[in-house]
Amino acid sequence: MSGAGPLLVTGGAGFVGANLADRVAAEGREVIVLDSLARSGVERNLAWLTERHGARIRPVIADIREEGAVAEAVAEADEVVHLAAQVAVTCSLDAPMDDFTVNAAGTVTLLEAIRKRSDPPSLVFASTNKVYGDLAAHRFEEAETRWVPAEEALARHGVDEAQPLDLHTPYGCSKGVADQYVLDYARQFGLRASVLRMSCIYGPRQFGTEDQGWVAHFLLRMLAGDEITLFGDGKQVRDILHVSDAVDAYLTLLGRMDEAKGRAFNLGGGPGNAVSLLQLLQEAEEVTGRTARLRHEETRAGDQVYFVADTRAIEDAFGWRARTGWRDGLRDLAAWLEELTADAPRKVKKKGVAA
Repeated sequence: MSGAGPLLVTGGAGFVGANLADRVAAEGREVIVLDSLARSGVERNLAWLTERHGARIRPVIADIREEGAVAEAVAEADEVVHLAAQVAVTCSLDAPMDDFTVNAAGTVTLLEAIRKRSDPPSLVFASTNKVYGDLAAHRFEEAETRWVPAEEALARHGVDEAQPLDLHTPYGCSKGVADQYVLDYARQFGLRASVLRMSCIYGPRQFGTEDQGWVAHFLLRMLAGDEITLFGDGKQVRDILHVSDAVDAYLTLLGRMDEAKGRAFNLGGGPGNAVSLLQLLQEAEEVTGRTARLRHEETRAGDQVYFVADTRAIEDAFGWRARTGWRDGLRDLAAWLEELTADAPRKVKKKGVAA
């Protein structure tokens, strides 16, 4: 990181935000955590942060759409990471206007507060792989447990930043709009701003639900002995990335903003951490000692059959790498969730037991 003053993390009580705030505060820096606490469970993250770091965590309980609160927080920040968002495709379909005002208008509210400062702080924005749509121009083949790309280059490297944007669902549209506003404010107003288009992030502090945070959700359901609903065939593939590696990426861009500004980078686990829902459930059974009880429903709107990020751009520019393999990361998350879940009597197997 380049700044010594406070880091503002919008959505800082959320899953990724809490991990980022914890890392930065542990290094002795002040963190302004702006969060509406609207998502279930995040109040526990904020309590955890303040208990661990005391006065280095400065909570601001406010919505990203509140212009005055956002401007006050930005006025004190040396750098900004923008994670505040409506995060579920399903919710965007139920309430498109709320999704738009949070994700698109809220981002512009933040950008304006940054732009109006005489010394604008650097910004890294959390975008999403959903800006690429359903990848309909590519062909995928069905294998026993997963979908695989028919194109060798896509199978080897994943989707790169040259993939055209194709905004599907209100969520994809609102995040895509915000993504482009951040890049255009860098272009038009000279803001030191960059975008990370994230795949599926998982790890401790994630209170997963059926709508968002599926890796944690699957584990929580299994630990509780509850049924898991799979939407579609379960062969959908994602390149899951442990939150510690995601935090590394955000801090790397903040520290190298002269090179990162005006650019968007795909961020995920890459081909080495590409796993289908069925494959992850099989591994989760090994980790937890529980059997996954499954039922299937129709595929949900906006669900991609396959998405794996080509991360060579951020790797080549900054030397960032996904360092946590998905099996080890799954054990890390399961161990944390088991501690959190009082009624889980069985212990998670030690790292390295499963293949």
